[in-house]
Parts: sequence; structure tokens; C-alpha cells
Amino acid sequence: MEKSAVVKKPEIMAPAGDWIGLRAALAAGCDAIYFGIRGRNMRAGADNFSAAEMKRVTRLCHKNGQRAYLALNTIIYEKEIPKITGILDRAKQADVDAVICWDFAVISACIDKKLPVYLSTQVSVANSAGILHFYKTFGIRRFVLARECSLKDIRQIKKHLAADLGPKAAEIEIEVFVHGAMCVSVSGRCFLSQFQFGKSANTGECIQPCRREYLVTDMEEKHSFTVGSNYILSPKDLCTISFIEKLIEAGISSFKIEGRNRSPEYVATVTNAYRTAVDFYFENKGKKGFKKDFENLKKDLLIEVNKVYNRGFSSGFFLGKPINEWTKRHGNLATTRKEYSGFVLKYYRKAGVAEVKIESNEFKAGDEIMFQGKTTGSFSQTAGSLEIEHNKISHAKKGSILAVKTDRPVRIKDKLYVIKK
Repeated sequence: MEKSAVVKKPEIMAPAGDWIGLRAALAAGCDAIYFGIRGRNMRAGADNFSAAEMKRVTRLCHKNGQRAYLALNTIIYEKEIPKITGILDRAKQADVDAVICWDFAVISACIDKKLPVYLSTQVSVANSAGILHFYKTFGIRRFVLARECSLKDIRQIKKHLAADLGPKAAEIEIEVFVHGAMCVSVSGRCFLSQFQFGKSANTGECIQPCRREYLVTDMEEKHSFTVGSNYILSPKDLCTISFIEKLIEAGISSFKIEGRNRSPEYVATVTNAYRTAVDFYFENKGKKGFKKDFENLKKDLLIEVNKVYNRGFSSGFFLGKPINEWTKRHGNLATTRKEYSGFVLKYYRKAGVAEVKIESNEFKAGDEIMFQGKTTGSFSQTAGSLEIEHNKISHAKKGSILAVKTDRPVRIKDKLYVIKK
């Protein structure tokens, strides 16, 4: 991007796979969320939402000026068109802010219903010519670029758009994934799960056989070895915090966080990290000591995102083609984990105190605990004052009912977890 260009604050877009995750994302300060309808999105494994719940989702988001995008980004077969039409009718009625899609049946229906289209990364648009075609032909103004685009590519795309469109180039928004799972296939278009298990990644049913350990056997001499130490089908997760200023200065409009299949605490932690980084940049850029302070902040934020689910971190394609960026082992590399402890029986709003029953993992005053619920969302805090019948205690024991001072309001039946390292 040219040095003279005005750098605009990018949107932070968070994943919402269920009600707890949705509220966690909103509380963490995202500008927008994206969500899916059960059976019709690329994260079929998440709880997702029903079509009837769309109005509640958008109303909750719009209440505080946040936006709601419907992800309708699976392949659509002939028999499914009537169902898709019905979902889009509800989306229109619900005042959804945009539809993330790529199938031309969905694009066409959105245009007919005057629903804004955000072109999904599934299209793998990676150049200005492709963007111009969709912009001039269909009026599409936001593009989720192919995962394989580098920062250099993005700057060139924006330069060429400006040369072709002049001032109208400002109408086009570039969206990129900044954090979360990456797929070994081109922009997620993989067939391994379909061929092996009949569960298509392109309908959101991928069961991720790429993440597993395999035994490879030489059929002639029967020698075998285990493919797992480098997991050559399973890339590390994307994380851009360490160079986020480069993305901001490239003029990207929206920073998208992957993770509708991941936990509410993942959504809350990662969303808050990117919110904090972006806000700090715009509030402090140009001030004395900014560079040093920003570097220190980014180091602290990396520690935070390491606490929740990840497969190790990679810069993806932004800084060049990744080489040997495979996860080290199967599953989660997070530095902390949550373990169920109990649930909320009552909440006393004036006192800011929850009465909880401890059913499993015990904890002490000073330990980190977490509350989660469909209305509460997800938040963690230090276990401060613990009492039983107004008598202070230091240890929450299994089977006990006690009072816990909470940092935020909680609700009956909210779950209580202990955070362990």
C-alpha cells in the first residue's frame, strides 16, 4: 500500500458455532460474527443455529452495533435449492448483514433478494482480474481471498484495483483469515474425508483424517514406518499476531478468525487478543516508544493465544510459502486446559455472588476458574472470596455448595470449570 494512503481500522470478525461462542465473541469486542445454519455450512460439526434462530442472532449482534454474517458456503446440489431459498428468505427477514457464499445458486438467490454477498475463500480468488469480474458482473464488493495469497500479492491486488477502478476501488473490501486451522488442500477444497469416509469437506462434514497418525507399509518387503512425528498432512494453525501491523498497513478490511468448531474460551481469548492488538496500534501509532511497547504487547498476546486450542503456529502464506510447517503431534498443544468442576445454583446480582455446587474438580482461592453458559458466554477469573454459610474457606471441595464472588453476572445452570496448566 502507498505510504500516503489512509490506513483504516480493520473489522475483527469472530466465529460463532453456538450461543455460548456467540456471546463470548461479542463480549470479547468483535466487530462482527459469522455463523452457520445446521446442515448448510462448512462447520457441520459445530452446534450451529437453526434457521428460526437467525432473528435472535442478528438482534443480539445489532443491539450493540455489531454485525452478523450468515455463512452459507457449502456446495449446493439440485435437490437442495428449495431449502436454500427458504434459508435466504429467513436471512432477509432477520436482517442479516451479508451472506458468505460461493455456489452460484446461492449468489444468484442473494442478488435476487438484495442480500449482500461476501465471496467465500472456497472460490480461491487470488488476483485482481477475478475480483474485477465478480465486482463488475455481480456487484460483489467483499472478497475472502484464497488462503495462498501473500502480503505481497495483496498489496499488488489493491494496486491493480486502484489503477483499474480509480476512486471506486474503495468500494472493494479484502477479507483474510488471520488465525485458526489451516488445511493442506487449496483453500480447504479437500476430498480425503469424502473418499475415505463418505464425509465431504465441501458440505462441512470433514472429519479431518489429515490430522491422524498413519502406518505406511512397503508392499514388496513389508517394511513399515509410522507417519506422525511431522504429521505431513496436518499444517500448524495460522497466527498473525507477531506481524499484525503488516496486515493492517496492507489495507485489509476484515480480519477473520477461524474456529466455529472450537471452544467458547478459544473464541473469547483469540478475539480479545486481536481486538487488543488492533486497538493498540490505532491508539498509539506515532507515539514515543510505540514500537517497543507494541512488540512487548504482541509477545504477551502470543502467550495468551497459546493457552487455548492450537496445533502450533505458522505465519501461513502471508510472508512467503510455508516450508515444513506441520504440527508436531496429534491434537491440542494449548498450554492450559479446562476441567469441569460444577454448576451455578443461584446468582445474587446485588452482591455479585454465585452459589455453586462442586461436582468434580476441586480448586482453591487464587486458582483460575471459568464460567460458561448460553446467555453468559464464557469468561475466566481468579477464584477470590470463597464462603460457605458466610464463613470464609480456602478450598472448594467436591460435594460442597459454596458462594463465589464473580467478575460478571452468571446464570443458573452455567457451568464452572477449573483452568489447569
